[in-house]
Amino acid sequence: MEEFVGKLWHRWITQAAGGHYPKAAVKLKEVERTAGILFRAFGGDPGLRVAAAVEVRHGARRRWLSRVAGSDEKATPATLDLATLRLPPEIAAFPDAALNRDLYLWLAALAAAGQQPGAAAETDSCRRNQAATRRALACWPGLAPRYRRLVQAHLAQRLNPDSLPAAERPREEAIRRALLEPGSVDALPRSPVPSRPVMLWLGDFGTEPHGATQPSREAPTEDQAGSQQLKEEEERRAHQTERVEMPTEKNGMLMMFRAESIFSWGEYVKVNRPTDDDPNEDAVAAANDLDQLALADDSEKVASKVRFDLDLPSAAEDDVILGDGIPLPEWDYRKGQLLEEHVRLLEVTPQAASDSALPHRLARTARRLHQQFAALLPARRWLKGQPDGQELDVDAAVRAHADRATGGHPTDNLYLSLEKRERDLACLVLADLSLSTDTWVSDEARVIDVVKDALLLFGTAMGATGDAFALCGFSSLKRSQVRFSRLKDFGQKFDAAARGRILALKPGYYTRLGAAIRHASSQLARQPASRRVLLILSDGKPNDLDIYDGRYGIEDTRMAIIEARKLGLQPFCVTIDREGASYLPHLFGPAGYAVIRKPEELPRRLPLLYAQLTR
Repeated sequence: MEEFVGKLWHRWITQAAGGHYPKAAVKLKEVERTAGILFRAFGGDPGLRVAAAVEVRHGARRRWLSRVAGSDEKATPATLDLATLRLPPEIAAFPDAALNRDLYLWLAALAAAGQQPGAAAETDSCRRNQAATRRALACWPGLAPRYRRLVQAHLAQRLNPDSLPAAERPREEAIRRALLEPGSVDALPRSPVPSRPVMLWLGDFGTEPHGATQPSREAPTEDQAGSQQLKEEEERRAHQTERVEMPTEKNGMLMMFRAESIFSWGEYVKVNRPTDDDPNEDAVAAANDLDQLALADDSEKVASKVRFDLDLPSAAEDDVILGDGIPLPEWDYRKGQLLEEHVRLLEVTPQAASDSALPHRLARTARRLHQQFAALLPARRWLKGQPDGQELDVDAAVRAHADRATGGHPTDNLYLSLEKRERDLACLVLADLSLSTDTWVSDEARVIDVVKDALLLFGTAMGATGDAFALCGFSSLKRSQVRFSRLKDFGQKFDAAARGRILALKPGYYTRLGAAIRHASSQLARQPASRRVLLILSDGKPNDLDIYDGRYGIEDTRMAIIEARKLGLQPFCVTIDREGASYLPHLFGPAGYAVIRKPEELPRRLPLLYAQLTR
């Protein structure tokens, strides 16, 4: 009974406090695509991705009912950095769902306005947001009615300046004036208490936040669950970080307090890696409960640390390296230039490969695909009314005789010619073999197993078309080792040896995609076919141990794709990354990629996608 009454009380007091309307809530995943398109259409940086923002405590004065209900303690301001436009994961600030949706679109437009050419770099948040607001309303007048509605709804929720203490009143009045007349406030007056968050501004609470916190660096977010676990990902959280000093304790086992007094996950752990390396299943939930994560610089030498990255295998277990390595350039978007000979690519071939037949489980699918691809071969046909040919065109001869008998001018095109058409196509398949492919998609297969099956079926199906094709794979370990696996070259047959090299593939390392695309493009560009398709199989974003993670890797990959198109190639990406729609349009264009929701369908769908591309 107490629990029931408590739930009723919580629901009633929360609704009475206001400021949150769950029935009118709009989630970021519902408008993420629209907001991203609007941001880029208005001139925003196309390389930025849209993601969920961080929730932080604002410390502002709250209404009495909000204090009683324990609500309205945190806010989720939208922010813009070099790699990400972060918007609130949910907006339920207004009782009208249309207003909540308009707030998402306004924040996207405001972010784009701040990136317009000629926008002055402004350090003061208030002046920066006012300037962006004026620019947005001037460039896109159609936003003005929405902006006015949002301002009126937002001001109605803010505390009345007359109800505030005298020391806080000038700041609140200045914020209201800046919203109603953007550009009219040069600076906000100081206040002993932070002002309430300004929802219509980017990265602003109406005051400087407590503590010099900043969003954490972007980390790779790879969905490494199986197909039964590949559900819609929940809204990802960014975290606020603070810089702290490195603890001096060398042994984390000595506790100067009672262990039972620890009720939550610590914000910092001095890692002494134990033998039991099982992941903590509650770590994510515990991290989400923290307002800040602590970062510290470790003064120890790298050689004395426990290494968490991937060590290279021994020479006896490693792939066979072909040659001394190939220097390749890499695009640095921060400098806006191509760094010549910045990457070294090593061509390799699996060492443990042995001649193999097609696995029995794939035989039936291979026969069906072979029949379907055989239908792609153009049939020969007779062309009538030709000046020369193998046989006489009886219809043309009769018409010519009739024309001659009636005094007309008979034609000389009296023969049938047998036309023989041939497909003039070449394709190179480039498969991602990074360590992320070692995850399971079912109880019996990993991503790497699905990729192997896809390559085997693709090679078998291509034998029915006669198209020239090559099969390759890649992985990387920093810029000094981009490993390019040659599974089948253009001049080789798809035989037992090629199947053995595919079956011997092992996942490892990371995904430096730009260098692999450049080398694959150079091989494909040498083919004499009139149409050349570069088919890329990937399961996630470009990443590596160095700065290649995040925006850097995406921009280098995009430049490599642009270079491939200049060579006359047709790049196309097939991915099982369910977040691919957030960055693949920037890389390949809206029609240059396909996302396969169920990874186990990749072997069957890959040949069919190629058939659609080359039909």
